[in-house]
Amino acid sequence: MPFDKGYSDLLNDAMAGRANRRQVLRRAAVLGLSLPAIGALLAACGGDDDEATSTTSTGGETATEPAATSEPESSPTESEAESSPTESEAEASPTEGEAEASPTESEAAGSPTGSGEMSIDVAPEVANADAASQYSGATLTYYGDGVGIGNQLDETLAKAFTDATGIQITVIPRPEDSTETYATYQRAFEAKSGEIDVMMVDVIWPGAFAPHLADLTDAFSDMTSEWYESIVENNTIDGKLIGAPWFGDFGILYYRTDLLEQYGFDGPPATWDELEEQCKTIMEGEQANNPNFWGFVFQGKAYEGLTCDALEWIASSGGGSIIENGEVTLDNDNAKAILAKAGGWIGTIAPTGVTGYQEEDARNAFQGGNAAFMRNWPYAYAQGNDEGSAVKDKFDVGPLPAGDGGESVGTLGGWQLAVSTYSKNQEAAIEFVKYMVSADVVKWRAVVATFVPLIKSVAEDPDVIANQPYLENLADVTRVTRPSRETGENYNQVSTEFFQGVNEILTGGNADDIVPTIAQRIERLLG
Repeated sequence: MPFDKGYSDLLNDAMAGRANRRQVLRRAAVLGLSLPAIGALLAACGGDDDEATSTTSTGGETATEPAATSEPESSPTESEAESSPTESEAEASPTEGEAEASPTESEAAGSPTGSGEMSIDVAPEVANADAASQYSGATLTYYGDGVGIGNQLDETLAKAFTDATGIQITVIPRPEDSTETYATYQRAFEAKSGEIDVMMVDVIWPGAFAPHLADLTDAFSDMTSEWYESIVENNTIDGKLIGAPWFGDFGILYYRTDLLEQYGFDGPPATWDELEEQCKTIMEGEQANNPNFWGFVFQGKAYEGLTCDALEWIASSGGGSIIENGEVTLDNDNAKAILAKAGGWIGTIAPTGVTGYQEEDARNAFQGGNAAFMRNWPYAYAQGNDEGSAVKDKFDVGPLPAGDGGESVGTLGGWQLAVSTYSKNQEAAIEFVKYMVSADVVKWRAVVATFVPLIKSVAEDPDVIANQPYLENLADVTRVTRPSRETGENYNQVSTEFFQGVNEILTGGNADDIVPTIAQRIERLLG
């Protein structure tokens, strides 16, 4: 592995100072490099993890044009290749986006959510330190968060755990692209590699990865009743709890309150038609002074994120949820119509580069002040209100629009923490997971970074409610799930067929022709 071109390019970038330590870790994860190889790269890199943030610009203007990562004319395949996590970091001015959410700024401003007592750089105490310390000296590799502020929180928590227990943690940000994350785990499991001890697992993956994940049933028996029953059920495969619930997610609409008022709108759009109308009006006014301003940004790249977005478009327009009761229902007029409408957004109310956007690309555009509306997950709320954000105190969150006569829909997401059965330090790994999903840590993450808690008592905590006020606006949103239970271990292939087809429509393809093809391919996968 260390002798292939990807490794050589990364090594050269590290030695030449073109990649900092954080970028090296992410690119190494994408390449599936071994720990010794990663260690060699970090040694070549030198410096520290704050290099990226210390050299950033605080200007909001350029931070809002991440389209540099994704040429609008590129095909889905090219787009995917060109906007890989590696190049996103290299080309999309990651320093700008990170500058807006840098811990330095957060520290200067205190807690990003104004919580008062909690700080983003002070982790909760390690309540299980005594039990975990019996494994002092063990070393663990943790594939943690690679999106938004998550990696900063992971590093802070890992350091606190190491200081309290003597267990060493190497934190590796998972690829921002969840499809790449899935592939990374798949390669490690196929090789029965013990190089990953603890990992983040998407809410749709327990069924596919269960044979490779440790049974956590006994270790977490005293916590099971504290979590929401539905997520425990989701993570229980063949009677074994294979993932400890960590945080929840669902798609939501971010909108600029100042611009809605300025252009005479009483509230955010309730339908996709209203979204188009409001976008066009606001763009007409804003683009006179800011040519980079657009109406709507979302996750349009050919990856798992687009599956989530497109499922919301279709389900909210009466087109179903792709697979229902074992039957592929995608090929219907409502689904074709809303996907054709979404294709019409490109270059009119959404930038052409949105067909290569992931979560952070959209967040950078919105947070930099260059978009009126954004579809994203709850994590972006706290960062949007950071001191360095151009939209601080200028936005709110609400349900996503729906089709005429439809109802707002948010795709259900969320992540669990799991332990690999191939880990050589499973007991130490379980103690680390116990700390990471503890009520104290879950509350801290909810308050300083607006991650949605899955522990019932934490979700009802006044401090959490005060820092996630937008949840009150979302009580009536219908949650839709991706068809992972219907597809089992074939889910990743089914999703890939779906998001590649939708991306083809966004880049100019005809929905009437492409939707039946997607449906046929999914039917073949299901047998």
